[in-house]
Amino acid sequence: MAQVAVRGYRPGDERAVVMLWNRCLPADPITGERFVRQVLLDVNFDPEGFLVAEIEGQIVGMASSGPLEGHLILWKLYVLPQFQGHGAGSALMDAVLERAAQAHDEIRLAYLDGNVQAAGFYRSKGFVELQREVAGHGIPDSVWMSRALTPSPEEQP
Repeated sequence: MAQVAVRGYRPGDERAVVMLWNRCLPADPITGERFVRQVLLDVNFDPEGFLVAEIEGQIVGMASSGPLEGHLILWKLYVLPQFQGHGAGSALMDAVLERAAQAHDEIRLAYLDGNVQAAGFYRSKGFVELQREVAGHGIPDSVWMSRALTPSPEEQP
């Protein structure tokens, strides 16, 4: 299996990240202009929280985290379908959790109900369901999950 390298987002990554987004979310495509406006210029955008995963120099995954209402949120974690199961998602998650633990005691995320692959991945990384947010209008509910970033009392020495 090829080595996965995780690094921070850099100017010039837009094209690869937009392509990745569109491959992973064909129902919610994004243009380069919309990516800049909706992501990079968003008031909650945290440049330190935007990571990419590379295999042999190719961006194959991305993760974005940032604050919301006093919580740290993992907004996105996408890996190109042909690279899923190759360690890129785990490498991104590990990097997000390591960074998050430096300043937070919890991280939250949401996925759309019915995304069995995402649910299993997040559970395998220690996330537990927190609540469900009803979307309505035929849109799947958002399933919110959280993970403690500090050891529980029984885990402490």
